[in-house]
Amino acid sequence: MPYARGVVERAMTIQEVILRAIAGQLTWLQAADILGRSPRSIRRLRWKLEHEGYEGLFDRGQQTPSPKRAPVAEVQRVLALYRDRYQGFNVRHFHQLARREHGVRFCYAFVKKVLPMAGLVPRQQPRGRHRRRREPRPCFGELLHLDGSRHRWLALVPDRWFTLLAVVDDATKHVLYAQLHDGGESVAAIMTALRTGLERYGLPLALYTDRAHWAVHTPTSGSAPDRRHPTQVGRALARLGIEHILGYSPQARGRSERVNRTRQDRLVNELRLAGVTTVAAANRAICASSSCPASMPNSAGRPQTRARPSCRSGASSSIRSSAWRTSASSAATTS
Repeated sequence: MPYARGVVERAMTIQEVILRAIAGQLTWLQAADILGRSPRSIRRLRWKLEHEGYEGLFDRGQQTPSPKRAPVAEVQRVLALYRDRYQGFNVRHFHQLARREHGVRFCYAFVKKVLPMAGLVPRQQPRGRHRRRREPRPCFGELLHLDGSRHRWLALVPDRWFTLLAVVDDATKHVLYAQLHDGGESVAAIMTALRTGLERYGLPLALYTDRAHWAVHTPTSGSAPDRRHPTQVGRALARLGIEHILGYSPQARGRSERVNRTRQDRLVNELRLAGVTTVAAANRAICASSSCPASMPNSAGRPQTRARPSCRSGASSSIRSSAWRTSASSAATTS
């Protein structure tokens, strides 16, 4: 394969400058400045000229095409797919859907590079220094996060706000429950979420929530919660032997806040793409799509139990879950 004209001209320029430096017309520092190279690179080019001749000055990478070149037609298909169908999706979400639904074989790094170059997504700014995150619990079921996210979940109904209640496991980030509600975080909705999760997975050791009205009684705004007057949810948790941990800031509830932010970015686009306009249809779509609790992107491929010494006897999640169900049934019988 012949070299391009620019490559040949570059090699001729390098040869001329090095020969003038050898003849003493230029110093080697001046030759490095003219060619825009370092002194070490100039010494290497001089060695190639002396041992390989003029052919050694050519850039061999400009002759042989890279075996990793992306076909132009395939790149155009990916760009058209994002522009016409998945406009507004983040790059990782689009890459997962493109590989699963449309057979795109490009890696995530390439898609993340080509979309900003085409002007379809904004370039990401470097993140600032993040606060130190708490180490997650070692075993599945030791700590659950329950939180509600009020958002315009249905993009086709932009004037209405809905609340998505979700229960997330702290160890595996697995979403155990996720349902959309028309109202806010009512006691009935919270009890329904807890009952569904407990019947399916058993009793956890602790539950982490914010200081909402259903979670704890707060006499005045900004004051400390009054544990002496438990709410209905608090009494139910105490009767089941579940420790209730309260979060005092959004940073303290970082795990659930990050899951909600990811879900707001992905689920809204998926519901818009599916043409969902009602709460019932949205809940059916949540269970049937990639945002279903059993197949959330942030829980796919992760084990249910982490192999750590603090996980007692290496118990698996299935064993612990059956033990929780036994304790739940015995507690219900005793009550």
